[in-house]
Amino acid sequence: MAHIVSVVNQKGGVGKTTTTLNLAAYLAELGKFVLVVDLDPQANATSGLGIAHAELPHGIYEGMIGERGMRDIVFPTAHQGLKVIPATQALAGATVEFVNADEREHFLRKALLEIRNDYDYILIDNPPSLGMLTINGLVAADSVLIPVQAEYYALEGLGQLMNTVNLIKENLKPELTIMGAVITMFDSRTRLSQEVLEELYRYFPDKIFRSVIPRSVRLAEAPSFGKTILGYDPSSKAAKAYERLAREFVMREEGNL
Repeated sequence: MAHIVSVVNQKGGVGKTTTTLNLAAYLAELGKFVLVVDLDPQANATSGLGIAHAELPHGIYEGMIGERGMRDIVFPTAHQGLKVIPATQALAGATVEFVNADEREHFLRKALLEIRNDYDYILIDNPPSLGMLTINGLVAADSVLIPVQAEYYALEGLGQLMNTVNLIKENLKPELTIMGAVITMFDSRTRLSQEVLEELYRYFPDKIFRSVIPRSVRLAEAPSFGKTILGYDPSSKAAKAYERLAREFVMREEGNL
């Protein structure tokens, strides 16, 4: 049964989608069967894996409302062992449509039951907000991974995110856990990056991934080619960082860290 991880941060531009895609790619490279679920109406995870989302007839929205079977909306990627359920334009109106629905927080959790045994890991890329889609992403998950940018204001809103996670635990998913936080866009030359790292240790004692993702032009370029950093520039520093993160992720998930 897949370990379902929700990648969450309501602050935009922190490397959330980048981390989802590149972690997924390197987990697949390690021989794992991995599924990325794009829950963000912007569909950046979908396009970042080389899929033209505007041309798709269906995606995760149709799966969540039961209009399509989940296996019918899974797409292959350029990486063996890595598949994606894309976001489409239909997802944009889902938040409004779900408002008066019964058990609206559980749509994704129920939908994933159909395919949960098909994968080792399912990574959910959430929107940069704490709305109904992200709540679905949290309720569906076993654990939460939080990318945090090593820049000023990076920790702003982290308390709000933790409050949301705690509310989900108290009211909807008691077994939800924080897997950890990943530092992204790190520049070892700056004092600020070091200060953010120290502040994170106060927030998440024992839950900071040792693998730190550096600021990288190559990493920023890769999505415009519809590629992960593994497919775009596997010898880059950022690629090596995500490879280390994937190995640490597996060790942590298997209880060896």
